[in-house]
Parts: sequence; structure tokens; C-alpha cells
Amino acid sequence: MSNKEALRELQVRLANRLQAARERPREAGWLAVECAGAGLLLPLGQAGEIQSLRDVTPVPHAAPWLVGVANVRGQLNAVMDLAAFLGLRERGAGTRTGQLVVFNPGLRVNSALLIDRLVGLRDSEQLQRVTDDPGPRPAFAVRQWRDGQGRVWDELDLAALVQDPLFLEVAAG
Repeated sequence: MSNKEALRELQVRLANRLQAARERPREAGWLAVECAGAGLLLPLGQAGEIQSLRDVTPVPHAAPWLVGVANVRGQLNAVMDLAAFLGLRERGAGTRTGQLVVFNPGLRVNSALLIDRLVGLRDSEQLQRVTDDPGPRPAFAVRQWRDGQGRVWDELDLAALVQDPLFLEVAAG
């Protein structure tokens, strides 16, 4: 077999494998977190680094859900109390502890979400989509899922969240 034929065979095999990979459904993966008792799913591809809540410098005249700014690996990030933003609790209630989930750099926003607790990782094989109509929802609240224990999880699209007008309005109004 000549080198040209071997190269051609390799290219055909690679093209077939790439086509098969495109046709297979992609596995959804989420970071499961809790905020004020609510279960939330953050897409792994949109979430970045996770770290414990440390020093957060308050920002005067900020929206009630904006806790302040924090230095994460030398970069200042606006810290958003996710539970307060979603209306699950009032500002300041329970924000002394928790973890920060920094947005993926690909979203081009220097922000982090303050969550109460990291639960772990979830994928679509562990969850079943809830088909009941939950009523009106913001554009960033994509869908709901139910796990094997019956707990409902709300999937959030962080790329849509950073485009939400309320998220972009950080000044107290």
C-alpha cells in the first residue's frame, strides 16, 4: 500500500468519526448548586472556577443583589448573590458564607455568582425533564429537571443571564 493510499484511508476514517460524533446527541452537563434551598443547574461550559467566599468589597449605591467585588486570581469580579437576584431571599441574608462560581471567560464578563452550596455534577442521564408548565419564566431560566429523589432543578443559561436587562443594571434604582 502506498503512502498516498494510507493517508487517504486515514482521512476517510477521521471524516467518518467526526461525522458520527456530530450526529450523536451531546451529553448535557451541569454544575448543581443550591441557593436559598432552591436547586439550580449551571452549564459546565459556561461556569468557570469555583472558590470559597473570601473578602468581598461592598460597592455603594449598587443593586440589592450585587454583594460587591472580589479579587479572583488577580482579576476583579462583580459578585452577584444569585439567591437575591432570583428573589429567593433578601440582600444580606446568608451572604457571609458560600462559594463563588466565576463565569467562564468565554462569556466576556468579569462576574461571579455567590451560591450557598455546591452539590456536585449532574448530567441528562440522572435527570428527567419536567414537562409541566411552570408558568412565566425569565429567558435565562431555560427548563426544569427532576432527579431520582423527586427534587426539581432549574437549569439556568448563564450566557442569557449576562444579557438580561436586570443583570446589566447594577446601580441601585
